[in-house]
Amino acid sequence: MDLTAVIIVEILYTIASLIIISSGLAVIFGMMKVINFAHGEFMMIGGYATIIAVKSGINIYVSILIIAPLVVGIIGVIIERLIIRHLYGRLVDTMLATWGISIVLIGLATMIFGNTTEGITTPISGWQIGDYRINGYNFFIIMIAILIVSLGYYLLKFTKLGLIARGAMQDPNVASSLGYNPDRIYMTTFFIGSAFSGMAGGILAPLVGLTPNWGTAYIAKAFITVVVGGPSIITGLLSSSTLFGSVNQIFSFITTPVWGEVALLVTAIILLRLLPKGITNSIFRGKL
Repeated sequence: MDLTAVIIVEILYTIASLIIISSGLAVIFGMMKVINFAHGEFMMIGGYATIIAVKSGINIYVSILIIAPLVVGIIGVIIERLIIRHLYGRLVDTMLATWGISIVLIGLATMIFGNTTEGITTPISGWQIGDYRINGYNFFIIMIAILIVSLGYYLLKFTKLGLIARGAMQDPNVASSLGYNPDRIYMTTFFIGSAFSGMAGGILAPLVGLTPNWGTAYIAKAFITVVVGGPSIITGLLSSSTLFGSVNQIFSFITTPVWGEVALLVTAIILLRLLPKGITNSIFRGKL
């Protein structure tokens, strides 16, 4: 019974982690069709912003949930205004541009912080479940993932802002004729996506040793999760994260974490072969 509870918590934690690290990319790619190869570096900046803020005496939760998203969101807007906005509709060009941005950000972080590993301690101690001990911070990550999905669904489904954003992404000319500025909507969307990426880095900062190239470890998983999820932002993110998180943890418990990663990759390859347009374009068509 204790082992079952631990396995369930670990599966939920893995699902939540995938949701968190992929949410920023899901917003930018899902709504703007911009492949942001600098997503991992945005996470890295969020992690460093959190560490610097905490070491400066700021509350860790304020650092994670406010400072990290705000810092990365502002950086994202600057990049969007200077570079990305000139490349909308040119997929290959945005890929090359964001790849170049990622290299520049890694170089700048290396110049500022060096190649040393930075880190902070988790704010929540572990919990004992029978003979097993679970990191209490895992529950915080699960709660944040639930909040991201719930808030994203509410904003896109029930608010005027979400309706305008979805309309502008589908047909900017119609949105412009109704008096809305698509350029400003794109900027706001990129800010939100960047802020989610920064928050993801801040959330993961207490769990890992942070280095300038740390974000590259997560970019592949984020892309796989978003692409397999398909065009529907919320449903796609939730369905692919649930599938991959469950597969990863089940195989990790049965075998080893290495085989868990292999199982995740194999599952992604099979799904992309069977459902090349993503889960939500084939199964949950029309869902948000």
